[in-house]
Amino acid sequence: MYFFLAHLSFVDICFISTTVPKMLMNIQTHSKVITYTGCISQICFSILFAGWDDFLLALMAYDRFMAICHPLQYRVIMNPRFCGLLVLVSWIMSVLNSLLQSLMVLRLTFCTDMEIPHFFCELNQIIQLACSDTFVNDTVLYISTVLLAGGPLAGILCSYSKIISSICKISSAQGKYKAFSTCASHLSVVSLFYCTVLGVYLISAATQRSHASAVASVMYTVVTPMLNPFIYSLRNRDIKGALTRFFKRATIKGTIVLVVKKCP
Repeated sequence: MYFFLAHLSFVDICFISTTVPKMLMNIQTHSKVITYTGCISQICFSILFAGWDDFLLALMAYDRFMAICHPLQYRVIMNPRFCGLLVLVSWIMSVLNSLLQSLMVLRLTFCTDMEIPHFFCELNQIIQLACSDTFVNDTVLYISTVLLAGGPLAGILCSYSKIISSICKISSAQGKYKAFSTCASHLSVVSLFYCTVLGVYLISAATQRSHASAVASVMYTVVTPMLNPFIYSLRNRDIKGALTRFFKRATIKGTIVLVVKKCP
């Protein structure tokens, strides 16, 4: 789990670095101009790291499935070599998909100056602004989305269906809690990632308001990667203890100040 978590943290940093620096520079300089090369590069890297993030979440679900449903075979099957191979395959598939989508955008023709109703060059928005026929691009986009996004999601759902079935068979309540606690952080991250991504595309399909779609995009491009380290850190007992002591001290200090104010 920590091997996959290290790669997930790296991908989250790269994912944020693709969009946030340009957005902050636009806010600081009050300029919203981006070059054609910069826009294509932003599309390429955002698709790359979003796809790799998706694959890593599926691999982490498989890791939890092996740990809970096949604990005696876990160390034999999930050895470092096999885990490295899984990460390498997911990286290659993400790179190929990113290159394919970027090359498909390069074949389109655009006007000299165009306005993108978004805070970064999002693939679907760019395709809609093209002046040439986009049927091939839309087809490739839908097929790749179903295969490369729906596939990992199906794997996650399948893994957790078997995990829940195995947890229900545990007789003791303490055993059930211990087994489920190892999946709580991953479930939180998966729910946050997929709910925000689905929210973006549902909003885009239901309404033509670009502002609503941009706000929803902030959730999965900025907020979700930022919250992932905090969600996984809460599994650590030392961090839990530090947070507990901090809130206890804050409560005590607040009580003392309240009493002192009432004395006069």
